Amino acid sequence: MSETASLWSLFFGSFFAATLLPGGSEAVLFGVLKNYPETLWLALFVATVGNTLGGMVSFAMGWLLPQTQQLKHVEKLRRYGTPVLLLAWVPLIGDALCLAAGWLRLNWWQAALFMALGKFARYWVIAMSMRSALIFSQ
Repeated sequence: MSETASLWSLFFGSFFAATLLPGGSEAVLFGVLKNYPETLWLALFVATVGNTLGGMVSFAMGWLLPQTQQLKHVEKLRRYGTPVLLLAWVPLIGDALCLAAGWLRLNWWQAALFMALGKFARYWVIAMSMRSALIFSQ
């Protein structure tokens, strides 16, 4: 697979992994970095953008839900605000956080910013771990 096709696969893999659909983008990131180690920063950027856009889809879905009742646990999120979306990468709860943030009508650009920061940090840690593993295995 070419470098361009690999990066597109990474984008779509990370996008769908951040929506309510199951999936993981770590394996795709690993494959891209193993085959094209020179694309480290571009791959991190592509994965972060794809995963953040996927999280924003969940945010938008929450925004579209009617606010017919107050949900105690969701209202706790309002107290912490958009910075809690630094944890949007966490499996299982990340999707719920994005959905709840949209339902609460939290500021969308702050939500996107905190999601992107958290997701980038996660991909960076994964990439550095992969690089270390690949270096030590040679």
